[in-house]
Amino acid sequence: MNLFLWGALPYIAFTFLIVGTLVRFFYFERNWTTKSSQFLEKKQLRIANPLFHFGLLCVIGGHVVGVLIPKTWTAAIGINDHMYHEGALYMGAVAGLIFIVGFLLLMKRRFTVAELKVNTSRLDKWLYLFLTLAIFSGMAGTLLNASGFFDYRVSIGPWFRSLLAFMPDPSLMEGVPFMFKFHMFAWMAVAIIFPFSRLVHCLSAPLNYLTRPFIVYRKRDEK
Repeated sequence: MNLFLWGALPYIAFTFLIVGTLVRFFYFERNWTTKSSQFLEKKQLRIANPLFHFGLLCVIGGHVVGVLIPKTWTAAIGINDHMYHEGALYMGAVAGLIFIVGFLLLMKRRFTVAELKVNTSRLDKWLYLFLTLAIFSGMAGTLLNASGFFDYRVSIGPWFRSLLAFMPDPSLMEGVPFMFKFHMFAWMAVAIIFPFSRLVHCLSAPLNYLTRPFIVYRKRDEK
């Protein structure tokens, strides 16, 4: 079971993420949309949307530093274990709180505004469920590890990098606390759902707007 969860399942999720996204983009391009609901409700969105996306960017940045960058690299620039843990704990807690507040406000908007609730599909609900589990388990893992008893940079970090190198080492996950394992399992579920959901919009950037000529508007001559 350990071999499947941490040696095979990550690649299954990754395959769904990459192949499913490419298939949808090239063969179902008209369905490539966030299903924008801005025209249905704007007031709550103005607050919730910036909070959610700012928190998300901060959380992603923290994960890049904590998981993708080896511990020896941060030590080489003078960041010891205590300094790293204190920074990760406090900055991670603040970023996580902003992320959670933004997410909860978006969920409140989604399920309390009648027009939005009607336009919420069954797949959307599954997506929101696994996002909720992933977000809250991540925050719980951070807070439960406030004392720093568990160093994920010597287990989860090397395990994840071993996946990227196509040399998976599931044994690195044997001593990982349950909450961290649950967090990663939830994100793998999100990765599997991703190609079929509205989340694909994050891969689309309107770069053509940077070079597109200005649109000139003329007002009618006053009579």
